[in-house]
Amino acid sequence: MIAAGGTPARAQAAAERACAEGAAALLSFGLAGGLDPALAAGALVIPHRVVDGAVHYPVADMLLAWLGGATTEAIAAAGATVAPAAAKALLWRSSGAAAVDLESGAVAAVARRHGRPFAVLRAICDPAWRDLPPAALVALDGAGAIGLWRVAGSVLARPSQIPGLLALAGDAARARASLVRRVGELGGRTLML
Repeated sequence: MIAAGGTPARAQAAAERACAEGAAALLSFGLAGGLDPALAAGALVIPHRVVDGAVHYPVADMLLAWLGGATTEAIAAAGATVAPAAAKALLWRSSGAAAVDLESGAVAAVARRHGRPFAVLRAICDPAWRDLPPAALVALDGAGAIGLWRVAGSVLARPSQIPGLLALAGDAARARASLVRRVGELGGRTLML
């Protein structure tokens, strides 16, 4: 298992490394932003396809079955965090995707290039109706680590974002708990490729 994220480039590099090391399949796993207003924090998203602009990547049926079946039609790939609720609503209408993340498009492209099956398992971290606070946008650095000084600086400059950050932290905890539960369930399932 290879874990990396935070940016499409890091996800692509990790997926390429996994293929080079002989991975038989790729799974894009982690948190996502909600686009469909019906999805609450912690909802699991297992799509039939990844939408990356005009390119559509269908996921492997055998992996969908192993994950317990699709929960939605599509997830959107993005090159940057989609923060304002208005931008999430626009992306939902234009793509038909229920959620958005930064890594699934890159993983799907690598899977296609190498002829590997892939799937996506994501949990909603921020619902469609929420504007992400500015501190959340500066939190991760290029290596995917949280920069506490950047977050602190943003909070000091705009203390009014503290309630939004606390709500986001609670939703992120729900999302991680959903993923942990599903991974625990998957532990007993055999996948034959």
